[in-house]
Amino acid sequence: MVRGWYTGASGMRAQQWRLDAVANNLANVDTDGYKRDVAAFKAFPELLIRRQDDDGVYLHPFGSADAAPIIGKMGMGVELNELYTCFEQGEPKETNNDFDIFMDGKGFFSVATPWGERYTRNGSFHLGKEGFLETKEGYPVLGENGPIRVKANNFMVDKDGRIWINAAYPDEPDIMVSRESNQWEDPVLYDTLKIVDFDIDRYLEKQGISLYRESETSGPAMIIEAGMRPTILQGFVEASNVDPVVEMVRMIEVNRAYEANQKMIQAEESALGTLINQVAKV
Repeated sequence: MVRGWYTGASGMRAQQWRLDAVANNLANVDTDGYKRDVAAFKAFPELLIRRQDDDGVYLHPFGSADAAPIIGKMGMGVELNELYTCFEQGEPKETNNDFDIFMDGKGFFSVATPWGERYTRNGSFHLGKEGFLETKEGYPVLGENGPIRVKANNFMVDKDGRIWINAAYPDEPDIMVSRESNQWEDPVLYDTLKIVDFDIDRYLEKQGISLYRESETSGPAMIIEAGMRPTILQGFVEASNVDPVVEMVRMIEVNRAYEANQKMIQAEESALGTLINQVAKV
């Protein structure tokens, strides 16, 4: 019976991990570029159960064997196997903001941070005070030649991630030229967005604020070569890949599973208490 307590407790602990993942997903349902967490579990090794009254051992040329018939298996509980990130792509949201960039396909934007290069799917950028294209936290977005600096909104990003500067107004910060405008004359190629991928992106480590860093399992960042790069859309951002309805259903499942394990522990406690009281009377 004591074993039942540990089995139920392991089930309750597993549901706590799952609830933490679901709660974090729901909290970031409106965070651009957020990727949902998934908790995966595994069972402890199962044990064979034999009928005790028919127990016996017989000898044969290679040793001995248990003669008791097998009546089934007994589970020993469950534990968290891993908490991983699902990089399923979110839907594009149109913003009509030239600084917002959407990536259709596998890959990550590269960002310079005080802790080194980090990676993100959140393409909601803005123009910093020093003229660099930055994340909302102020980290410069990287091109293949370094941080991307544009002196005005007179730039355009094509579907291959190449950044073009309007030659007609290259250095005038007060002139706003839309990428759909016919005022674009002789655009000059400035740089290309540094878009990278990994051998196993599932094992990237979350750093918060939609940033990831490489791990030994994910492998190092590799720049995606031309022809294999994702399609880039300017004026769009990627929404979170969290479905709030699905996550709410999962939360209900977690609560019911937690209550079931809790009731199992209460039943084990009640049965043990009855056994002790009855044995004491005898």
